[in-house]
Amino acid sequence: MVMMIWTLYLTLAGSILGSFYNVVGVRVPLRQPLLFTRSACPACRRSLKPLELIPVLSYFLQKGRCTSCKATIPLFYPVMEILTACLFAFSLLTFGFSYEFLIALLLISLLVIVVVSDICFMLIPNVVLLCFTLPLVALRLTLAPLDPWFDPFLGAVLVFSLLLFVSSWKKDSLGGGDIKLLTLLGFTLGTQQVLLAIAAASFLGALVGGVFLLARKRSPEEPFPFAPFIAIGTLFVYFFGEALLSFQLSPFLF
Repeated sequence: MVMMIWTLYLTLAGSILGSFYNVVGVRVPLRQPLLFTRSACPACRRSLKPLELIPVLSYFLQKGRCTSCKATIPLFYPVMEILTACLFAFSLLTFGFSYEFLIALLLISLLVIVVVSDICFMLIPNVVLLCFTLPLVALRLTLAPLDPWFDPFLGAVLVFSLLLFVSSWKKDSLGGGDIKLLTLLGFTLGTQQVLLAIAAASFLGALVGGVFLLARKRSPEEPFPFAPFIAIGTLFVYFFGEALLSFQLSPFLF
């Protein structure tokens, strides 16, 4: 019963924070203030009323449009709120009240913000990465270490070196923000998981990019945001990587 209450609380908190992360992902690249500034419609600049700021629910009450100018509200706003809520609750059910649970919340928060920012502006702000680097590194070095202890350092160095080589060999294949983000993920996840995450993200990116090319929705030279694929690959590996590896290795253990 207690766990159910906490799960519901995390779901509600996740939806509210997901709404805030949408704001962060949009305002930080534009260098707009995050606090003490009311949210407004991007099209008509009208300040939003309290009933228009309820996570998820407001989108459906307004039928996906601004009540004033009828401009379309991007669908990814409520989607990110729902995903944040679900992932927060799932993190609690997976890790319980542990230090790894704090890692999960920070990781989810970081990825939600950079996905919004990358979708809107093709940019991963340095200030966002810096704000999450400090607590993630501190937790991994103290309260939530990986085994062996040097795995975070090895993961970060390996990923940075690999991506630096790829970007120098093939220009414009990866942005600087993607490299910095994946280096931080290398420290957070460790060597094995971050390599799996990169492989998953690359596969998804290539698959979706190929579909768009076949549908002639984009040209081969046109860049597209890679952070969403990094987020999907990272979270899948983070939550299910150990079980997947155990399943793959089990035939060789017996």
